[in-house]
Amino acid sequence: MVSSEYERRIAGRFATFDQDGNGTIDREDFGAAAKALLAEFGTPARSDKGQALYAGAEAFWQGMAGIADRDGDQRISRDEFVNGAVKRLRDNPDRFAEIARPFLHAALAVADPDGDGRATVEDTARVLKALGVPDETARTVAAALGTGADGTVGEADIVPAFARHFTVPE
Repeated sequence: MVSSEYERRIAGRFATFDQDGNGTIDREDFGAAAKALLAEFGTPARSDKGQALYAGAEAFWQGMAGIADRDGDQRISRDEFVNGAVKRLRDNPDRFAEIARPFLHAALAVADPDGDGRATVEDTARVLKALGVPDETARTVAAALGTGADGTVGEADIVPAFARHFTVPE
């Protein structure tokens, strides 16, 4: 049972990961997220960037499963997600950042056509939309992340923001 405002907010984040909407998060959801992102940017799955993204998705899944899959069935229920986030990550958002970092690093590389380690705000919004974030929210979040001198988004911007979004009470 979700009992606090923080837990309700975290439960709302569950849908971000449940890409197929079946009520659980599993390895396939992370693969679907990678596939959607590659399709958005026209990046082949067998390219170096594509392979890095799939490897990052697998690492992210493994980290999430290790934290939240309490019954070991290779699926994370909404309750497992909420309890995993609340009990294991609320006081340690850096741990979540490290679990997400390989995927976020690879996602940024897919969205970074010139290879300088930074994506435009527009491309960052495309990443978010490909991952299921509504259009207006994606644009607002991407603009807020664009803290570089030239308004671009880098790993140092996106990883801590992602971790805060999922772990820190507002």
